[in-house]
Order: sequence, then structure tokens, then C-alpha cells
Amino acid sequence: MRAPIGTFDQAVPAPDCLDELTAPVAAAVRAWSGSVPADQILYVETDPQWADTAVFVERYGSDLLERSANCVVVAGKRGGETTLAACVVLSTTRADVNGVVRRHLGVRKASFAPMDTATGETGMEYGGITPVGLPEGWPVLVDAAVVDLPYVLVGSGRRRGKLLVPGKAFAELPGAAVLEGLGKPAA
Repeated sequence: MRAPIGTFDQAVPAPDCLDELTAPVAAAVRAWSGSVPADQILYVETDPQWADTAVFVERYGSDLLERSANCVVVAGKRGGETTLAACVVLSTTRADVNGVVRRHLGVRKASFAPMDTATGETGMEYGGITPVGLPEGWPVLVDAAVVDLPYVLVGSGRRRGKLLVPGKAFAELPGAAVLEGLGKPAA
């Protein structure tokens, strides 16, 4: 199947390649519900040597620069309690952790979670974390610009491979909150 964005060799409906996904992502695809059918979530094989954004878009398609999203794990703290959450923003932006995220989570301090916390809690590889298959109860903060795109390239749970997800599907993820201004222009 041809990918709706990018110049990938092949795109496969995620339900048809569950063995290529990490356990939490595969479980989320198996249990998928909502207005976007699971077979519209596509998996594309990518080579980790092309992971740097500039090299990635040169290799897989310049249209991906404006159609890719990053999923980052943040830790919010208040009164000795820590809340982990995910932020999904376009790759041309950065998550407004100290503004939008902090206020939405109602925490005094928010920062990016340490790598070992992010990978240990999600069961996903660093550099491949995706909002599909996050732990139950996690807030998933999604920039409104992500939801507006027909398809978005995002991690697959591992460094080798990506998911192509219809933008509106991000708004239907468990724990999702679509927020204006979550993604700020990168400096």
C-alpha cells in the first residue's frame, strides 16, 4: 500500500503488523475504538540511521517536515506528587511545558521526564515514544494543529518504524485533551 504522506517503500495497516510494534502499542491497536478505523493507522518501516529530522525528511519526503509530530513525556510536580503526561506537538514546534502544560496539569513545576522514566513507564524505546498505547490514566495533551492534519507521522514505540495516523484520531486517544498553543515555534 502507498503511504498517504512521505515516500516510504510500503505502508501497512497497523493491525496487520502487530509484531512490528512494542507490546503496549500493539495492545492499543488491538483495542482501538473511535471514529477512525484501526486499519487507517499505518506502519512504515524506517531506518534509525536516518532519524535526524533534516536527514529524515530528505530521505523520506520533504512534505514530512510539516506533517510530523513529536511525543514527549513530561513530569508535573505539586505537593510531593508527580503526574506523568504526554505532549504531542508538531516537529516544527516545541511543547510549552512551563506555560500551557503546567497550567493544564495544575502543577507547580513541569519538566521533561528523565529518559529512563519515559521509557520505563511507557514500555517504548527512547526516540520512538508514541501517544498510541500510553499507560492508562495518563493525560495526553495534543496541540490543535496536530488534529487538523489529514495524516501525521509519529513514533511507533520503537526507533525502527513510524506510524501514520489521521490527525483527528489523536483527539480520541484515551486521556486526550486538545489544546491551542501547546506547540510553540521552535527558537
